[in-house]
Amino acid sequence: MNNYKQLALETAGFIKSRIDNRIDKLPEIGLLTGTGLAKSAQSLAVSASFEYKEIPHFPVSTVESHFGKLLIGNMYGKHIIAMQGRFHLYEGYSPLEVTFPVRVMQELGVKILILSNASGGLNPVFKPGDIMIITDHINLTGSNPLIGQNEESWGIRFPDMSEAYDKSMAALAGKAGSDAGIDLQKGIYAGLKGPSLETPAEVRFLKTIGADAVGFSTILEVIAAVHAKMKVLGLSTITNINNPDNPVPATVEEIIAVAEKAAPDLDKIISSIVENI
Repeated sequence: MNNYKQLALETAGFIKSRIDNRIDKLPEIGLLTGTGLAKSAQSLAVSASFEYKEIPHFPVSTVESHFGKLLIGNMYGKHIIAMQGRFHLYEGYSPLEVTFPVRVMQELGVKILILSNASGGLNPVFKPGDIMIITDHINLTGSNPLIGQNEESWGIRFPDMSEAYDKSMAALAGKAGSDAGIDLQKGIYAGLKGPSLETPAEVRFLKTIGADAVGFSTILEVIAAVHAKMKVLGLSTITNINNPDNPVPATVEEIIAVAEKAAPDLDKIISSIVENI
């Protein structure tokens, strides 16, 4: 057993010890929310709440609008573990630290992972506030959480990524949007390391290689989740549109504001998905 797994086991054990008398079953679905999207988990009936700093071996969110709370609760009879805020390479965390919560979820028995993020739109038909179902991704972070010794009990050395995002989960998301009267987009997400936003030349490159949206998260967690044989759904809130021919400066405050405004719609989508799993 490698040290990384031992840490994940200890963290999972800590969480179990704190929730055993509050719930009758361990979480089966994981939610991981991004910038400005902490309120997208409002439909969760919370049984237990932990500050990240309270949890052994857990990193701490340093990004504005990431609440830094781990919630355990119930939604439509499903047991949920939800992260309000995530970790990024640009904060100085390693790929293993970024994906540590996914491994803790794996040790708790989570089989389905729903991730959300705030991203810049590259597809010209998108508009700020749109929600995009991620159909595939392009890893441009320069990193991978599977580098180094493989933990065989977690997954195989060379996991197949030809269907990283589960089609049945995407179909549930599409139905949820239709039922709620919310038009969802679909597209490919490009993940960069950040934290500097893209230059016009970089935007042109990303569009050329087929990306519809771009952000600084999600990719590494998805790789770890696929390695763990979880079903994965990714949802991107489009916070701004990148037009390389008419670039408009974007601020973090504006990005957060758009993400927060879209959070109630995202909550409707996620709760409907959970109800129908």
